[in-house]
Amino acid sequence: MGGMRVLVLGSGGQLGFELMRTTWPRGTTIAGVTHAKIDITDDGAVERLIGAADCDLVLNAAAYTAVDRAEAEPAQAFAVNRDGAGHVATACARVGTALIHLSTDYVFDGTKRGAYVEDDPISPINVYGASKAAGEDAVRASLPRHLILRTSWVYGAHGQNFVKTMLRLARQREDIAVVDDQTGSPTAAPDLAAAIVHIFERLFGLVDPWGTYHLCGAGTVTWHGFAHAILSLRKAGTGARPVLRPISSREFAAPARRPSNSRLDCRRVAEVFGVACPPWHTSLARLLPEIEANLT
Repeated sequence: MGGMRVLVLGSGGQLGFELMRTTWPRGTTIAGVTHAKIDITDDGAVERLIGAADCDLVLNAAAYTAVDRAEAEPAQAFAVNRDGAGHVATACARVGTALIHLSTDYVFDGTKRGAYVEDDPISPINVYGASKAAGEDAVRASLPRHLILRTSWVYGAHGQNFVKTMLRLARQREDIAVVDDQTGSPTAAPDLAAAIVHIFERLFGLVDPWGTYHLCGAGTVTWHGFAHAILSLRKAGTGARPVLRPISSREFAAPARRPSNSRLDCRRVAEVFGVACPPWHTSLARLLPEIEANLT
């Protein structure tokens, strides 16, 4: 793997931050570009950047991720998640660079009883999910040498996420209502980054590894169960634990509908690349002290 060059788009986000600080194979050169430096909705800028980068792999972690706000800003969500993804894939195709593109469990409608496999029909129920689904199609249409990695419920020490929200609310409230009818797999951003490096180490040695994969934390839980675990694992001396009230999605009434079942079957990525993320609860316990230390 010596001498390989990787370009990370969205290096200022939760996953991008971890991709930049995780351990890559010796000799690999990693360059990161934040949203402030590149707007992926600008196809000319994307083409110039990727053309000049002379890299073996682009990792696209740049995305519009404000799920509720997307309902009021569909044009912006699609400009980034569909058109931006297409610009990146097209630029990669022009220079012969492979692409790993991040997607989401929200491309599914949540009505399946079991875990979703990669070939299940997609049917997003919110603007964010629809924009990411359109981005997947744009990548597939432009570039054969791609991996689309669908993940779920990502959190980490950097950026905004559910874990930080729960920790902040626990400081402010005695009573917190959390949705208990949506099930999924929390995914620690450092685990996801490490798994992507593992995939990278094997990617170019396989005959035809390209396509769509699911990659998320092992095990499933509801948002309420996740919140309970977060508050149970808080360091001692952070005050009384608030009462966590389970409520329905209907009661919570968020602007964007969420799938009730976000479970992803990750067997394909394990079979092809020999990689899996740790159990979500184990990762939460390991990462929570750093998250608390970075809480503002």
